[in-house]
Amino acid sequence: MNLSFFDQFSSPSLLGIPLILIAMTFPALLLPSLDNRWITNRLSTLQLWFINLITKQLMIPLNKKGHKWALVLTSLMIFLLLINLLGLLPYTFTPTTQLSMNLALAFPLWLATLLTGLRNQPSASLGHLLPEGTPTPLIPALILIETTSLLIRPVALGVRLTANLTAGHLLIQLISTATTALFSTMPAVSLLTFLVLFLLTILEVAVAMIQAYVFVLLLSLYLQE
Repeated sequence: MNLSFFDQFSSPSLLGIPLILIAMTFPALLLPSLDNRWITNRLSTLQLWFINLITKQLMIPLNKKGHKWALVLTSLMIFLLLINLLGLLPYTFTPTTQLSMNLALAFPLWLATLLTGLRNQPSASLGHLLPEGTPTPLIPALILIETTSLLIRPVALGVRLTANLTAGHLLIQLISTATTALFSTMPAVSLLTFLVLFLLTILEVAVAMIQAYVFVLLLSLYLQE
């Protein structure tokens, strides 16, 4: 039973072909066809408006020099958003429930923000390790604490994304199993659990979008520092 709950976090396959590859072709249907114009229909207008909205929100904490990261951060946001939502479809799994993938995304980007700060503003970047006005006896301890908090940032990014999505998927699995098991014996209770399952699914869609936004927003805040 315990293993069956966690089977959803492995990629399903048919005849040795991972079905996630079929699911990942679905966003291609949303892409506008090639044309000489930027805007060809209402769908492309909606897509451009959505991308523009995301870019504006992510660039608010940054100054003009940080706007060079707009393409990277916006692309990462759309990538995480798509794979988080694709994981809610049947016969797929969510790659962002794998800690290894999230850390592989978080660590290089965090390191890039750190190196960018050390290259452009080394004094300000190192100044974050020691707040102004710190008493002399506390200086070694504060430097150690701030350095530790700086180094665990990529781990916190990866674990946060993994934990939130994994918990939501497990809850959906548990409640859907209860709904199916109770349908033949207690239909009224089964209907109630189905309602809870429906509301939880809506919540999980919101969590998938929010966690993608939070992941990229924290990276932009690290870059702003």
